[in-house]
Amino acid sequence: MKVRSSVFASFILISEVVGIALFLRGFFPAPVRSSLSSKSKLSDLPSEPLTGSSPNASRLPPPLFKRVVVMLVDALREDFVFGPGGRRYMPYTRHVVERGSSQSFVAKARPPTVTMPRIKALTTGSIPGFIDVVMNLNSPALLEDNLIWQAKTAGKRIVFYGDDTWVRLFPKHFMEYDGTTSFFVSDYTEVDNNVTRHLDSTLKRDDWDILILHYLGLDHIGHISGPHSSLIQPKLLEMDDILKKIHSALISKEAEGSLPYLLVLCGDHGMSETGSHGGSSEPEVNTPLVLISPAFKRKVGLEKPEVVEQVDLTPTLALGLGLPISQNSVGHVIPGVLEESSLRDQLRFLHLNGHQLSCLLKDSMPDYEKEAGFEQFRVAEKAHGSWMKLYLEGNTSEVLTNMGKKVLKQYLEALAAMSSALSKQLGKYDMYSMIAGMVFVFQLLLVLLLAMPEALSGEAAVDLPVLSVLLSLPFYLLCLLLASVHVLVCTSAESSCYFCSLSWGLVFAAVAFSSAMFCILVSMATRRLPLGPKIHGKSPLRSSGSEWSLSELDVLLLAGTVGHTLSLAASSFVEEEHQTWYFLLNTLCLAVFQDVCRKYFREQRGSGDEEEHILPSKDCHPTAHPKAEICSEKWLALATPPFTLVCCRLLRSLNQTGVQWAHLPDVGHWLNSSEHRMVLSLLAAFCLVLIYLLVQRRCSWVSKVALALGLLGVYSYRAAVGNVWFPWQHSGRTMSKGTVEARFVYVFVLGILFTGTKDLLRSQIITADAKLKSRGLWEIYSGLVLLVSLLFRAHNLPVLCCSLLIQTLMAQFIWKELHYDAAQTTIMHYWFGQAFFYFQGNSNNIATVDISVGFIGLESYIEAPAIFLTALSTYAGPLLWACHLVCYLSSERDKSPVAVGHGCYCLALLRSVPAAAYIVLVTVLRYHLFIWSVFSPKLLYESMHLLLTAGVCLFFYTMEQSHSSIGVVAVTHLDRDNLSVD
Repeated sequence: MKVRSSVFASFILISEVVGIALFLRGFFPAPVRSSLSSKSKLSDLPSEPLTGSSPNASRLPPPLFKRVVVMLVDALREDFVFGPGGRRYMPYTRHVVERGSSQSFVAKARPPTVTMPRIKALTTGSIPGFIDVVMNLNSPALLEDNLIWQAKTAGKRIVFYGDDTWVRLFPKHFMEYDGTTSFFVSDYTEVDNNVTRHLDSTLKRDDWDILILHYLGLDHIGHISGPHSSLIQPKLLEMDDILKKIHSALISKEAEGSLPYLLVLCGDHGMSETGSHGGSSEPEVNTPLVLISPAFKRKVGLEKPEVVEQVDLTPTLALGLGLPISQNSVGHVIPGVLEESSLRDQLRFLHLNGHQLSCLLKDSMPDYEKEAGFEQFRVAEKAHGSWMKLYLEGNTSEVLTNMGKKVLKQYLEALAAMSSALSKQLGKYDMYSMIAGMVFVFQLLLVLLLAMPEALSGEAAVDLPVLSVLLSLPFYLLCLLLASVHVLVCTSAESSCYFCSLSWGLVFAAVAFSSAMFCILVSMATRRLPLGPKIHGKSPLRSSGSEWSLSELDVLLLAGTVGHTLSLAASSFVEEEHQTWYFLLNTLCLAVFQDVCRKYFREQRGSGDEEEHILPSKDCHPTAHPKAEICSEKWLALATPPFTLVCCRLLRSLNQTGVQWAHLPDVGHWLNSSEHRMVLSLLAAFCLVLIYLLVQRRCSWVSKVALALGLLGVYSYRAAVGNVWFPWQHSGRTMSKGTVEARFVYVFVLGILFTGTKDLLRSQIITADAKLKSRGLWEIYSGLVLLVSLLFRAHNLPVLCCSLLIQTLMAQFIWKELHYDAAQTTIMHYWFGQAFFYFQGNSNNIATVDISVGFIGLESYIEAPAIFLTALSTYAGPLLWACHLVCYLSSERDKSPVAVGHGCYCLALLRSVPAAAYIVLVTVLRYHLFIWSVFSPKLLYESMHLLLTAGVCLFFYTMEQSHSSIGVVAVTHLDRDNLSVD
């Protein structure tokens, strides 16, 4: 069955989207919600056990606190308060923790440790998913049952100052508010002053019940310079003074006989050793939780803080304020807060919390009755009823007290068990739907790769054996097998699967589609993948038709790429993926070194003269290089792979990444310390000079001048923000915040990009000048290099420098001299790009994203440039290697001696638009949807990597073949007509 390539590509695209959607439906399952009313109400509260119809049947204990002040310090790590430096960082807070009336805890935040999901956790008690990281960029109103809505409904007057994420989540909930943007991380002063300026007037007033303060300065300092910056201590001292001011004001307003106040100091998340957050490392998830109130006993010394879940604060505050617990809360009340209440009130609080958790457990788990926590709660509830019967009869013996304490312990154990079970349930994935989606994607991937040469051929059509497959016995047997597997999975699954909830018609269509694709895949593979004979000493030679022959290097490149993809089915390989790329890169360098040795020492002994005579030079004349020049090229080619190995080994020590060893010190930390600033200055200056020498060679003189001035501006910017020194600059003084210097560089970046784009368009529209086209591409590439050098931190400039140096040496002495084709060159660029992604210090953890680069040159938060600059800096390594691939292949293709079929070549290129569009789509997914690469299982994501690599390889290979065949036909036609070709 012949199908046009455009129809085939469209079908593959649509099917890929369906497969990815099915996978995402399993990876981001619909959150479990209570089946009760949309919000909890006081009238819905259960009765005390076995109290019958007495007036106190639905009695709610009185509130524990009259006023609550929540001081949330963004990115406050627990060691900033409880660690060895706590007395130095926050002396007053530490004194209250050790000697005051307080309760201290280490609150564990669940990943993702990003602000908006953490605010949702603190107010709803639920555990947000990774999809909330996307919502963090533009937080919608929170419609879920939450503490703020309950307080407003109960008539509580709420005042808020700080991060405007609260205002977006809770519109019209605050009596008074003043929000500040949380994204402009370059500001760590005004963003906190904007909160503090309201404190004096607000603390003097009595017209509020809940005051929420969200300070952002500490988080911004962490993003800019890390947790060990000299700015950290002054900011923590500022926070300590603010806590002292609030505490003193609450003490002065405390009235005799009234309900006590509650002051809460907490953090939404911590910060990693690099100052970022988002992952699950201990410094990111451990935050301090300090509850200060005269209702608590006064401490006599520092005790080891108890570990609680961050979501436990939600039911604790709700019951402390006399409010219903949010329906979807998975937290349990912190028992230490209830210690001073009567035993009956404590049991009632725990009973209300247990009832809410048991209702949520019923809605989320079909076999909830088998849960140990649910059984324990039922047992405790019955014992509570027996205790209540004795209590209401007036029994005051010690037996009643001991019985009550036993019931209290049973309740606490049941609450902990139910909370743990719910937390695990919310973290489960729909594995069946994920596997089904992955199978679809992989099948389509392989079918597309097998069909690419045919789709890009002159006919622009694909021969799919659809009819023969649908009439074959294996197709029906496979349908029967998959249908049986579906029935078996759906009848034995402990939890509901989305794929199982679909109608049988859709399931049968999916089964038939998957079976047909598998049979088509097998049929095409047997038809198109026979391995031909190898020709000794050559790069892979393609025979006629669809047969391929693979060299040793081809086997390494393909096996390494596919093996890396399959390795990511294991979480350990995902966490330490950089080790895989380092290993593959070292292996590649050794394989290339073997090819170089073979070329210059073994093959040239017998056929060196003949090969030198056959191979054309740049000018299409026999080579006539001096012997000394040939000798120098030989030794430079021999030195390039070992030099690349040395560079890669040094770069590995520059930034520790991954999970296992990320905490260890590295060269980057050493360079960024204040005592080594002079070394960093000299290194940065040397790298910028070397970058200029490597990049300027192919640029026009205008671009060369702009590049030199731009790199000078890069150093000036780093000096302005205090990373490096000018020789004449006084220590400790900076000229500005770097805004002017950064914009100075942006002007030259735009100028170089404009010049390159102008040359490129001119070569395509006005004159067919190959040199002008090549110069335009290299100028655009140099503009990107200048922009990346501005975005990279000073200690990462060697990464950029080594990348350019390796590109130059490999292009000059390896890819060109060894005559590697487009497919091999493409995969090598892909491997180098992935390795340099990790050389930058990146990982598969969102905490390694440096968001501070998104505000270089900006005086306020502007969403579009901030996102663009952050994405560009994060993916600079793969992006620069991809751009270099385009420039290199274009320049090498333009040097081909066959150049008469340019018009036919463009026609062939236009015919392959559907395949090219698909490659562009995958490229966009690769370089711009960062959230996909961070949170989806890397096995599926890396299949898209493989698709991009193989697609680009086959694309350029087909273009080379089309170019060559068209040129031969044109030359034959011109010779026959006795025409000359310029």
